Amino acid sequence: MSKTDPIALTQALVRCPSVTPTEGGALSLLETQLTAAGFTCWRADRGDVSSLLARWGEKAHPRTMGFNGHTDVVPNGQATDWTQAPFGAEISDGKLYGRGSTDMKSGVAAFVSAAIDFVHNTPPNGAILIAITGDEEGDAIDGTAAILDDMKARGEAMSHCLVGEPTCPNEMGDMIKIGRRGSMNVWVTVTGIQGHSAYLDRTNNPIPPLLRLLDQLSSTPLDAGTEHFDPSPLAVVTVDVGNTVTNVVPASAKAALNIRFNELHTAASLSAMLEEKTAKIATEFDVKIDLRVKVSGEAFVTPPGNFSALVSDAVALETNRRPVLSTTGGTSDARFIKNHCPVVEFGLVGKTMHQVDEHVETTHITQLKAVYSRILDAYFA
Repeated sequence: MSKTDPIALTQALVRCPSVTPTEGGALSLLETQLTAAGFTCWRADRGDVSSLLARWGEKAHPRTMGFNGHTDVVPNGQATDWTQAPFGAEISDGKLYGRGSTDMKSGVAAFVSAAIDFVHNTPPNGAILIAITGDEEGDAIDGTAAILDDMKARGEAMSHCLVGEPTCPNEMGDMIKIGRRGSMNVWVTVTGIQGHSAYLDRTNNPIPPLLRLLDQLSSTPLDAGTEHFDPSPLAVVTVDVGNTVTNVVPASAKAALNIRFNELHTAASLSAMLEEKTAKIATEFDVKIDLRVKVSGEAFVTPPGNFSALVSDAVALETNRRPVLSTTGGTSDARFIKNHCPVVEFGLVGKTMHQVDEHVETTHITQLKAVYSRILDAYFA
């Protein structure tokens, strides 16, 4: 019986210095392993980003289980701050250390190992499609979005997809993500008239209208939450004037906002609300207000059903813990996949991701592979 070691594969992947968007050898390593196991592999590279697709079975089979993940990692910072080498993948006291060990090379190693063993030991009536990008931690423009474009052009399709991001906040098996909040960043610039602070009649101070706008936005709740989502937070993350003296009214004042929104809103509807409020304040104060908006993703939810129940049952059987179905946290590449097929996320405990001395319990890697193996067994039963 074939048995691929997910811990050894995690170590090999961590030793690939794939700081986004550098491929670092990680995808080449996986391509070699999957090709040897009988998967058909190809690249969906776009721009400076490398991405890998691998399929076992018939193209666009109506029962195609998909796995999605990424091998790019955030920078490690100062290597001297680490107690273990950031790309050494050393194991100490049952913990595997290295950048990407939690987010999410261990998840990739777990589902690749599970898929290789599954098709070798129990060839399924259907297909498995593995999609791995090198642009999740970066701009995410040429990553999973490029993979889905490539799949469409080739006539490839997944019927369901599991993203292997770390989803558990505290204990292995305590949470599955069935959706994500939308996310958008907003930069506000108010332009007035600079002048001497002793002669206000010759100035038009941009700070009061900016503060009025920020107060209105931050003191008025966007909503009260929904069945699957908490209330949508709007955070003022910075206010900048750049004025180093007290006898000058500045010419401009700036601020930045981050909004994490639920399915009651879209980026377009929130942008329209912001435009309406800023237009009123600009008129009231006779200033110019410019908005710049960058949308990271729209809110989505995969309603609880057969697929989330299948994943939840596999997690409970392996961890003895029934996971909560959640939509909390930041964005993930599931925001792209949700337009292609139903998608849920399950992976490791994410406490140390992006931190110095990022690490993962080696027993959790083995356990995660076992969960993915149970999912494959149930999906193709």
